[in-house]
Amino acid sequence: MSSPGIAAAGVRRSFGNVHAVRDVTLDARAGAVTGLVGPNGSGKTTLLLMLASLLAPDAGQLRIGGIDPVADPAAVRAIVGWMPDALGAWPSLTARETLVMTGRLYGLDRDQAGQGAHRLLDEVGLRELADTPARVFSRGQKQRLGLARALVHDPRVLLLDEPASGLDPQARVELRTLLRRLAAEGRTILISSHILSELEEVVDDAVFLVEGATVDADRVAAAATRGRSWRIRLADRDARAAVVPVAQALGLDAALIPIDRRDLLVSFGSDADAATALAALVAAGLPVAEFAAATGILEHTFLDLGGRS
Repeated sequence: MSSPGIAAAGVRRSFGNVHAVRDVTLDARAGAVTGLVGPNGSGKTTLLLMLASLLAPDAGQLRIGGIDPVADPAAVRAIVGWMPDALGAWPSLTARETLVMTGRLYGLDRDQAGQGAHRLLDEVGLRELADTPARVFSRGQKQRLGLARALVHDPRVLLLDEPASGLDPQARVELRTLLRRLAAEGRTILISSHILSELEEVVDDAVFLVEGATVDADRVAAAATRGRSWRIRLADRDARAAVVPVAQALGLDAALIPIDRRDLLVSFGSDADAATALAALVAAGLPVAEFAAATGILEHTFLDLGGRS
């Protein structure tokens, strides 16, 4: 699909005097994973609900695969897989029954629904719990079932609200692998998450929301390139013993270098400055065991844009 899988322009939505979404404009490409990043209360879930055709915007335009969710919500739901933050499961049904029932609601015949359920339970790591009632599932297991349920009708577009919440480390790795495969198949994936380190490893693009509005691309670019802290650790001494030699090699005041547990934190204005500093440490003969950005680009940009709020 040459046009964006998801397009929004000037979208607004209020609840009485609460302006949840004030001005959102974004494009999410087909064949890519786009991250939706913002602090609590920035309008992420409200936006996803509008994209899923479950809320109507007060103003602006939305297109999902070229379809207007307000004018034709049924057509949008046929191509969208929606995973909310919390699974609204039928507690008496097993995981298999939940997926079969969902498939039937999307028009699949019984055989198609059953085969799809078997495949999806394998994909999300719930095969051993296929015949267990959903009411006894942990938070992470419910998230896996929620993702499987969003995939039952082979959607072209996926809207995922905090899909990694409650997952253990191995399940998060498996989720990243699955999302990358789904994107490679040409699907459009829009994912909201507070776990920015996880999000950074899976997204191709990111959209930042602050106080209900998308942040201008130039402002995002400026925030992303602003200086950030780097972690430095030497192999042969603890952080306190490393401060003076590191400061001498970099021409810094040792008293101004913070210590965070076993690491030193040193700020550099750019990645190029950090690379120059690493070369200086090596040239000074220091055994550098760790030299890495203290935050990823998404987290750094998020904090710079006011995510602390």
